[in-house]
Amino acid sequence: MKTIYKSEEGKNKILALYDEQLRRLQCQYSDVWANTSFGKTHIVETGNLNGEPLLVFHGGNATSAYNLLIFDFMFSDFHIFAVDTIGHPGKSAETCLSAKGYDYGKWACEVIEKLGFSSMACCAGSFGAGILAKAMCVAPEKIKKAVLYVPSGIKNAPAISSAGMMFPMIMYWFTRKDSWLKKTILPMALTEENISRDVYQTAKLSINFAKVKTGMPSNVSGRLMKNCRAPTLVMAAEKDCLFPGKGVIKRAEKIIPNCTTYLIKARGHMNFMTAEEKEMIRTFLKD
Repeated sequence: MKTIYKSEEGKNKILALYDEQLRRLQCQYSDVWANTSFGKTHIVETGNLNGEPLLVFHGGNATSAYNLLIFDFMFSDFHIFAVDTIGHPGKSAETCLSAKGYDYGKWACEVIEKLGFSSMACCAGSFGAGILAKAMCVAPEKIKKAVLYVPSGIKNAPAISSAGMMFPMIMYWFTRKDSWLKKTILPMALTEENISRDVYQTAKLSINFAKVKTGMPSNVSGRLMKNCRAPTLVMAAEKDCLFPGKGVIKRAEKIIPNCTTYLIKARGHMNFMTAEEKEMIRTFLKD
């Protein structure tokens, strides 16, 4: 059987970090499993079990455990279902889907069905936001509201824009020196202050022990996206080397019918949300 991990030992180290990050949540959580046609999918159920259901997708080559540490400000208001992306590090099936078509969107819509909902509010960042964008195209009726944070799949930068990360990554593979790993991450983070312990640990284990996927979800069809009438908040970073904010916002406003946009000024793909930005997301999803 094909595996996304380089070794069983490496897989165990990634899952050990996953469990350690979950234990640090200031909230009870439980495991939920959804049997989709693409493979068994793992979901972490947490937050306010009496709150509005919210489906959350993580970024590429990361995990829901790491993502929940970022979105912990949502716990008191929402009944959160944080899904491990299929074919990425985590506890879901290791089935790899193409980032170019709409299979990820079909998978996401199956997850909503298997959880027993006809539609759900959804929140996603980076690679996960590309998955959500694909779902908005595949089955717009299943998306009640959508938050797309530094999203792929709307207006991706040309591949050459991320070329600056390749040489440091190659040097890291050869030398295993942490200085090269930081240089690999810096084009996305802009400053070392934006590379938190959790960012660094998650990235290091994924690069060391998983078969890293570099292809991001391709830009969605404007024609298909125009069928989605769900209220949508798009938050894009001005200095994002992967998904430049101004380009993302310009296209989002053109193809998403019910769209609110926000430019995250002077920050890159990896950034810390301000209190005001967290409140913007929370309020948008609650109203």
